[in-house]
Amino acid sequence: MSHRPLLSNASVPLTKEVEVMDERGRLSTISIPAERPLTLYIDKRELVTLMTLGGAPESLILGYLRNQRLVKAIEDIEAIQVDWEVEAAAITTRNGIADLAERTSKRVVTTGCGQGSVFGGLMDEVDKITLPADARLRQGTLYKIVDTIRTQQSIYKQAGSVHGCALFSGDGEMLYFVEDVGRHNAVDSIAGRMWLDGVRGEDKVFYTTGRLTSEMVIKGAQMGIPFLLSRSGTTQMGHMVAEKLGMTLLARCTGKHFLALTGKERLIMEPHLADVLRVA
Repeated sequence: MSHRPLLSNASVPLTKEVEVMDERGRLSTISIPAERPLTLYIDKRELVTLMTLGGAPESLILGYLRNQRLVKAIEDIEAIQVDWEVEAAAITTRNGIADLAERTSKRVVTTGCGQGSVFGGLMDEVDKITLPADARLRQGTLYKIVDTIRTQQSIYKQAGSVHGCALFSGDGEMLYFVEDVGRHNAVDSIAGRMWLDGVRGEDKVFYTTGRLTSEMVIKGAQMGIPFLLSRSGTTQMGHMVAEKLGMTLLARCTGKHFLALTGKERLIMEPHLADVLRVA
């Protein structure tokens, strides 16, 4: 891709070993997620501090800028340099960002872990988003996605206390998998990778371990993705926004069970598959 930004490669260990004592006074060692603050400076102006595992900070920053609609095109970003010694990231744009102070002054702090935030104007842009009406998802593909997540090696299985997000192709092949301390960071990291790789969302499926809140739905829509899956549930506002957009929300996706909340017309139902026993 032309005009690709200059990026550091500043990943850090995702877990830390700590000593613990159990109820019988026995000492052992466990892994815990290595949460870190990362303060973003855009053209030398402090923007926000994100709490993150730090596995792919450059992708996280790209996705954050994209999903907050602070930068319209990846070509507008000249460089992102992350320095964990000072827990900061320097973002340099090619031509600056007009009215940055005004655009970031109004925030809505959203629910959920990771303290996601949506700059106020994003809520006003929902009406401008159009998702593909002809996208379809087979029930068998949904089961393939859920099973892939079930067998995916993860920080959660090793250390717990994190959320995971993944992007799948329309036939159920996993393209990206990201874990972080909050689902907001994980979805932003995937958005950043999609942006870098020029991946479009209209034929993709997004999976998250966390709730489908309004912010998650809006971010998925901004990425152009018509299908959002969760092993958890949704919120009233997440449901309302998805219904408004015509997005397909699938909640409680575990094993053979799922609940289609909105956009049911996009599903190609194969109900006989629900009776097929999973072979371990």
